[in-house]
Amino acid sequence: MTKTASGYDLAVIGSGGAAFAAAIAAQRAGKRVLMVERHTIGGTCVNTGCVPSKALLAAAEARHVAFDQRFPGITTSAGPVDFPALIAGKRGLVEALRAEKYTDLAEEYGWQILRGEARFVEGPALEVTLAEGGIRRVEAAHYLVATGSAPWTPPIDGLAEVGYLTSTTAMELDALPESLLVVGGNAIGLEQAQLFARLGTSVTVVEALDRLAPFEEPEISQTIEGVFADEGVTVHTGAELARVRRRDGQVVATVRHQDGGEIELSAEQLLVATGRRPATAGLNLEAAQVKVGSHGEVVVDEYLRTTNPRIWAAGDVTGHPQYVYVAAAHGTLAADNALNDARRVLDYTALPRVTFTSPAIASVGMTEAQALEAGLRCECRVLPLEYVPRALVNRDTRGLVKLVADAESGRLLGAHVIAESAGEVIAVAGYALANRMDVAQVAEMWCPYLTMAEGLKLAAQTFTRDVTKLSCCAG
Repeated sequence: MTKTASGYDLAVIGSGGAAFAAAIAAQRAGKRVLMVERHTIGGTCVNTGCVPSKALLAAAEARHVAFDQRFPGITTSAGPVDFPALIAGKRGLVEALRAEKYTDLAEEYGWQILRGEARFVEGPALEVTLAEGGIRRVEAAHYLVATGSAPWTPPIDGLAEVGYLTSTTAMELDALPESLLVVGGNAIGLEQAQLFARLGTSVTVVEALDRLAPFEEPEISQTIEGVFADEGVTVHTGAELARVRRRDGQVVATVRHQDGGEIELSAEQLLVATGRRPATAGLNLEAAQVKVGSHGEVVVDEYLRTTNPRIWAAGDVTGHPQYVYVAAAHGTLAADNALNDARRVLDYTALPRVTFTSPAIASVGMTEAQALEAGLRCECRVLPLEYVPRALVNRDTRGLVKLVADAESGRLLGAHVIAESAGEVIAVAGYALANRMDVAQVAEMWCPYLTMAEGLKLAAQTFTRDVTKLSCCAG
């Protein structure tokens, strides 16, 4: 028997960053909210994305540093990895943050969470198949689709038969693999490859495009490729998996290079890290006249409204950049626009991104290629970290800062960093970009001495002088 729940101002499908931000905004405005979640509360970031991956990366970094003998007079070592204990610790952290930042928060604000599978039906309304049994019809003034994204795998001959890992399942293994073949050399693949390599796994990376980190500046790709080589990670770029099979307990992959040549690679485990796609399967969006794009994304306008004026979407499911901070901003904006007709929009010009390798990769604004493609005449400068005092005292000068500026006005168009604490550095660059600063202004910013952010200032100074000939303390 179907029961009907009605009178809600906003019904939210999903319980991740976008969903919670929207629900909190609606509750604060005195609106009545209902949330529907089919799996684990908290969405990708806390459960299977940012939190667990960065926790494991930090652990792998600690082990790697223990083997690093770069400081005179300091000798350190590390024992074998207790992988089950490491995964258990990660799981405990995830569960604690899920409770504190999601489950307990929902109880504090007081909105109801239905556990079950939601699909749109004529109305529009939601038909929720409850996890406890039964069906509930939900009627609301507005609906928000915030179902996030899921790992995507390309069609590879034999893939379904051999079994493979995704970024989600790799972090739930009960034993550390002796060898791992990683397919994909962008952010997720890079992080997972370095994570497992630093824990003691023999890692090989295969990337279809001609370099690792293919959407970053070429100088950054060259640096991370050098880091991986130094750490014993084998890399094949301009190559893709033609087919896979199992032989003697190993995954055997036939890899085809761009020149047509083929090689065979084998590993105990295969990790496919080729990106994520919006999670819209089963929502029956067509019943609500909601348009879906070619990759399954919910098509929205600048206000995050779908082709049905009562249905909105936020976060990864929209096909926008897949960052939790974008999802959170989307959720708040969608709730405001839906419930208050605020007609607010977001500006993504100064949106930063970070890949948590070591050294980390971070970027904001345009690359040199993007600036040229936009018809801009740009001027670029690259400052190696050997000229940044913080890197010198760290005894780690792997990395660089690259700035892209408009050749006529000097206005900063983009900043690109590979360095320790690159994420913190790029936040400063983002503020400069958002305030339309030129490189001369960036060159005069106050930056504390012996911070990596000083590298941003020094890079800006290279537009007018040779910083390699300055005293190390000269600003």
